[in-house]
Amino acid sequence: MAHNNVNIKNKRATFDFEILDKYIAGIVLTGTEIKSIRTGKASLTDSFCFETNGEIWIKNMYVAEYFYGSYNNHNVRRDRKLLLNKKEILKLQKSGKETGFSIIPLRVFINDRGLAKVEIAVGRGKKAFDKRQSIKEREDKRNMARMFKK
Repeated sequence: MAHNNVNIKNKRATFDFEILDKYIAGIVLTGTEIKSIRTGKASLTDSFCFETNGEIWIKNMYVAEYFYGSYNNHNVRRDRKLLLNKKEILKLQKSGKETGFSIIPLRVFINDRGLAKVEIAVGRGKKAFDKRQSIKEREDKRNMARMFKK
């Protein structure tokens, strides 16, 4: 089987949140959804995770309609169930209920077995001064790399 290089990232997540814990979750998809993801037509912008009835769901994840899908196509922004084990769900429930903490999707990828996976994380929202600090640190790293390169 050919390796699929699908790696759809949520670039705003690390800018808006301080990442604390990461988890890899499976995702329940329809046939046309997995085909769209394999072609790289998905986005995690403005998406988030929530818990209901002991299950973790991802909301507002965009998966484009499959071009050859005809009348069988899916809704592009439907809620999708994430597959985690009980221990992980309990940890996410605890941290998701605390104020200031959110469960956010970081990236969608296809693993070695050809299954779609979502990397989710528990994050604490950053304030404006935290964002400025992280931008300053990133620029300092770049400047240091330039100086050592010369």
